[in-house]
Amino acid sequence: MKKITFLLAVSLFITTAKTNAQDIKKECTIKYNLFKGDFQSKKYDEAYTNWMFLMDNCKDLSVNIYKFGATLAEDVRKDPALAKRVYEQRLQYFPKNNPAKVHSDYATYLAENKLATEDEIFLILEKAYSIDPTKMGVKNLYKYFQGVTDRNKDTNPQKVFDTYDDVLDNVNKKLEGYAAKLKSLTADSTKVLSKREKSLVRAYTINSKALGTVEGGLDAIITDIATCERLIPLYKRDFEANKTNAQWLKRSVSRMFNKGCQTDPLFETLARAYAEASPSPEAYAFLANVLEDNGDTSGANAMRQKSFDLETDPLKKAKYKLKFAQAAKSRGQKSQARNLAREALRFNPNFGKAYLFIARLYQSSVNSCGKGEFEKRMVYAAALRQAQRASSVDPSISSTARKYINSYRANLPSKKVIFTAGANVGDNYTIKCWIGETVKVASSGK
Repeated sequence: MKKITFLLAVSLFITTAKTNAQDIKKECTIKYNLFKGDFQSKKYDEAYTNWMFLMDNCKDLSVNIYKFGATLAEDVRKDPALAKRVYEQRLQYFPKNNPAKVHSDYATYLAENKLATEDEIFLILEKAYSIDPTKMGVKNLYKYFQGVTDRNKDTNPQKVFDTYDDVLDNVNKKLEGYAAKLKSLTADSTKVLSKREKSLVRAYTINSKALGTVEGGLDAIITDIATCERLIPLYKRDFEANKTNAQWLKRSVSRMFNKGCQTDPLFETLARAYAEASPSPEAYAFLANVLEDNGDTSGANAMRQKSFDLETDPLKKAKYKLKFAQAAKSRGQKSQARNLAREALRFNPNFGKAYLFIARLYQSSVNSCGKGEFEKRMVYAAALRQAQRASSVDPSISSTARKYINSYRANLPSKKVIFTAGANVGDNYTIKCWIGETVKVASSGK
């Protein structure tokens, strides 16, 4: 009899527990729908009551509890402790739902509200970066690299370089993605964009500008560390262990090229090893520079053409053309450098770096493309026009382009210089020497 009574009690307990679980699940669903409806209608006070029930009793029901809840905690209630709980519960109950972005956003919130130390925030950013750097906020990519640099620049500079390359690769991936999307939306100038398409253009433009700022910030940080004096002995030391490591070779030869270290014999060693380890368009482009420096112009041209022909992506073709232009500039071939930059623009009309490259080419010829002050200063008018084009077509470098625009505009001839030269503002003027462009006479305003 006691055994039967025990079994009945157990059965009743299980049935009651199951009924309670079903009741709670049903109540969770009801309160979730009420919460979601009130939140989307911006009835935040009504949404808050049901939300707190969900936070306590229905933690794994829907990720929207945390997506919407972050707004209630941060913007409506302005409660840092509650916001911290939202992030922590979301990471606990929905660890696979865009975790890199969640960690990145969490780090931002902790930093803005001074809820954690710099080291604690860095660890969260490090976790976000290890999951997926492309999902991190733009500022946090920069902050993460700054953290790596501060912690390793004196003890392990190679880690700084590797991280820089990784971060820059991911920034460039995002930039290339936005560039391709912008190109597809704006290629046809006669097309009338829909409201959604206009919104997308605006979003891609804003994101490109932000990423361009980060790219400039990364370069500013690395400039003090990545000098030829530091790079050459470091790469000499590590070459033997990495002579078949395509990624290491690519990054090493790229950095030496970008820092102007090509005259050291190590550059040729790295370039040849890279071409052997990875017979790729980029490797052949670097090898072309080696051949050119060794006096083999025809071999260099053939190698450049080979690298170019192997590439199929027009955006990457444009980048190779600009690399060829930079190499021509380093050899003093300014006219050829401009021609190559223009070829880059044919493959990517929104390639602002190519326009800016031409602007700097013109700037470098100010003292050799005119006799008097008026003629020399009018070279800045040609440079200004190129910088303005860079800014207008490529949002990723607009902030950099503006600095050049301001500088070139300030160096235009003054009204007095224009008057003395017998010219008038608005007249056509053809710049002499290799530039040969016709521009409008413009004044610095002085």
